[in-house]
Amino acid sequence: MIKFPEKSSDNFLFDRRILRDRRARSANINWPKNRFLFDEVSDRLAERLLDVSRKFELALDLGCHSGSFGKLIKQQGSISSLISADLSPALMGEIGSGAKVVADEEFLPFAPQSFDLVGHVLGLHWTNDLPGALVQIARMLKPDGLFLGAMYGIETLSELKWCLTQAEIEVKGGVSPRVSPYTEVRDAGALLQRAGFALPVGDVDVLTLKYKNAFALMHELRGMGEANALVDRQKTFTGRKILFRAAEIYQEEYADEDGLIPATFQVIYLGGWAPHENQQVALKPGSGQTNLKEILSKD
Repeated sequence: MIKFPEKSSDNFLFDRRILRDRRARSANINWPKNRFLFDEVSDRLAERLLDVSRKFELALDLGCHSGSFGKLIKQQGSISSLISADLSPALMGEIGSGAKVVADEEFLPFAPQSFDLVGHVLGLHWTNDLPGALVQIARMLKPDGLFLGAMYGIETLSELKWCLTQAEIEVKGGVSPRVSPYTEVRDAGALLQRAGFALPVGDVDVLTLKYKNAFALMHELRGMGEANALVDRQKTFTGRKILFRAAEIYQEEYADEDGLIPATFQVIYLGGWAPHENQQVALKPGSGQTNLKEILSKD
């Protein structure tokens, strides 16, 4: 049983206890119907492992939800053994057989240099200390071990954020925190380097999903366990006037010719290796053996 520290907005952005409870609720309601985005990003992250010409002995599917990423990398023969870990034991119930651990990314229970590969799909945006979580992941990797991650970027749900803000300003004359802050794409490489990863890489992908209306989008977000978990969130139900006005603005500003509204999900893919003496390293400044002037002056 995970014991969560008491939360206050002075020290924490997110309430991890609420996050766990909402994941459990999504598992109990209809996770198979709402898991599309998680499965799609898991597939795209697993594809990146096909470019690595080696097999990893022991892998950790961290923040695994119902195990999509772990299942894919087992099927493609990239690993020998797998451990699945998530904040919610209810979501892991779908995994079936195999080693499963209830674990919080903020307080990981694994020993240093335990894994050859760690994967994480769409969960790091809920950590109160993202650099600290990455440091813990780096420590868990054996030398020359690989970390692959996917997390939401700052453009995620930009339409919904704007519409909710406009509606609340109109109705109440102010705003309350409703949508989580996300990471800037340009910060990805620096975060990996700061955590101690070698050869860090990052790229970005944008998925645009279409919905009948704003209520369908918000219903799916709840079904994914991605509802607001900010410590400073409004603790009472949002008023009908705000929700209906936000839905109206969304329809007016963004609906296509078929009346469907788009929702942007920006996904940042991260990759980094645990340092090892045999890895490639950049030459130190001034240590090159070839004179660039000689090359440029050749006919």
